[in-house]
Amino acid sequence: MGETLLDVKSLSCPLPVLRANRALRSMQPGERLRVLATDRASVSDFQAFCRETGHALIAFSEEGGVFSFVIRRRPEPAASGAG
Repeated sequence: MGETLLDVKSLSCPLPVLRANRALRSMQPGERLRVLATDRASVSDFQAFCRETGHALIAFSEEGGVFSFVIRRRPEPAASGAG
């Protein structure tokens, strides 16, 4: 599975999370999205976003004022048993 890069440097809250959400919707379950952001608020924003949506925040780092988040798209919900 690949990793998609989303560069949202210079965008302010809530745009980084909104753009990431849009990108994740077009991805397959299990695929990874790497987000690059410069907004300090994005740290808590992405933690909350992943907690609330079920996507996995699998890596986070900061270097030179650029925050990098790796998010794994959540699996699709299991279908209800049709009898």
